[in-house]
Amino acid sequence: MTRTRRALLAALSVAAVSALVAGCSNGSTASSSSTPQDGGTLTYLEPQTWNTLYPPSAGFYPNGGIVNNITDRLLYQDPKTLELEPWIATALPKVNADATEYTFTLRDGVTYSDGTPLDAENVVKNFDLYGKGDTDRALTVSEAINNYDHGEAADDHTVKFFFSAPAPGFAQATSTINSGLVSNETLDRTGEEFGPGNAEDVIGSGPFVVAKEKVGTEIDLAVRKDYDWAPESADHDGRAHLDGIDIVLAGEDSVRVGTVTSGQADVARQIPAPDGKQFDASGLSIVAAPTNGVNNGLSFRFRTPELSDVAVRKAIIAGIDRKDILSKLFTDNYTLATGALAKTAAGYVDTSEYYEYDPAKAKDLLDDAGWKENGDGVREKDGVTLSLTFNEALPQPRSKEVVTLIQEQLKEIGVQVELFSGDQAAQTEAALDPDTIQVYHSMVGRADFDVLKSQYFSKNRNTLLNLDTADESIGDEQLDDDLNAIASEPTTAERAAASKKAQERLAEQAYILPIFEEPQVFGLRDTVRGFATESVGRPSFYDVSKSN
Repeated sequence: MTRTRRALLAALSVAAVSALVAGCSNGSTASSSSTPQDGGTLTYLEPQTWNTLYPPSAGFYPNGGIVNNITDRLLYQDPKTLELEPWIATALPKVNADATEYTFTLRDGVTYSDGTPLDAENVVKNFDLYGKGDTDRALTVSEAINNYDHGEAADDHTVKFFFSAPAPGFAQATSTINSGLVSNETLDRTGEEFGPGNAEDVIGSGPFVVAKEKVGTEIDLAVRKDYDWAPESADHDGRAHLDGIDIVLAGEDSVRVGTVTSGQADVARQIPAPDGKQFDASGLSIVAAPTNGVNNGLSFRFRTPELSDVAVRKAIIAGIDRKDILSKLFTDNYTLATGALAKTAAGYVDTSEYYEYDPAKAKDLLDDAGWKENGDGVREKDGVTLSLTFNEALPQPRSKEVVTLIQEQLKEIGVQVELFSGDQAAQTEAALDPDTIQVYHSMVGRADFDVLKSQYFSKNRNTLLNLDTADESIGDEQLDDDLNAIASEPTTAERAAASKKAQERLAEQAYILPIFEEPQVFGLRDTVRGFATESVGRPSFYDVSKSN
């Protein structure tokens, strides 16, 4: 074990970090040289460990941070302008009038890290799996791909895709990590074989490869020295600057913060708002990357008995003071939400008039709905207590504290709130059960109109549990139709209109309460140059270098 590695592992304890921070308030400053240096290994700290490298299921940020760096995509989406440009494709696709056929021309000479070609037949195999899934192998359909029928290889470098209905979001879908291209052998794996313990066998064509995995604690990426097909907008071409990235699990907030501020690590994801001020010190900085999608917020499972009355949902919304939550728990990097979508998201509509804090109105609504306070100050109706259970959204910043504040606020109007605790596996299972979780805290990033459908549509994430999987019934068919139209209307104007209609229904029916526009917040040392993220905030290491 190297001296650097021993020092890092020693730092990954709360006690050690507290001592390190005390003596290291002024970090070292970056080199004045503007020329990126090749070589070196970056130590990157993650708050959670990854659980799959199957691209369509890799939306969880620890998964996506890996997939984004070991795979390429047909197109690239500029994280600043959100414009699409060629990547593995030589140009933007040719699309027919109703967006049911797409034709891509592929670069020549692109290979996977196992030496196999990235050619038309391989691309078809990728998208036939991603667009259809494989239930026998527990491989899901990509939520980024809609109405997919099949692909065809016209020749070694020409691919055609066909759709059963208009699929106007497909071009953008090919730029997401959910469409990360992998080798033919990798595509033959089962869902379990994309999971922990198998990372070294997931083969992409990206600038890095998985070199080593320590299940549950660390995954190391190594540079691919013969990589030479980056997007044109990249700051350089050829191999990545870094020799490698060590992605280390550091679940404790204080550990991630202290290990970076002390110089034992280079970058950490998910810096808690109260600790952001530590990165004001010399030699340190914060990067708050927008996620360009559905805001951090609450989904009300309106088919549950407690929330079936729209007046009750409106009362709960009026009883939650979102500004108080932001002022007490977050910084200026977190902007108060004014609708389901972030202002930078495609299709954004301002529906903030539906989310005003008014506890007096909340009490009146509950009174009129027949919910009366008992001797304990909790509202009851027909012998049933108005008690709601929220999940703890582990990937979201300060979710437990957010729910705790909401618990205090709703207590004032007679609504009892419980927090469901547990690890990610327990949270995932509980989220599917309306008897367990009635209010679901979450967000989703994607820089396309379809992100709204991804979050709320019955056959995608179904966060409202509009679909009852027990009997396959839909609670609000109008909402489902509006969401489906977003992904199926052929023109941008029609998609925008469908998105507006869906957002207005979500607001009018009090199905959701957006809280804030969620960034991905990274803390880093100024010795790290060129750090950037893709369009929804996952780290991109291709242009990153380290100075001494």
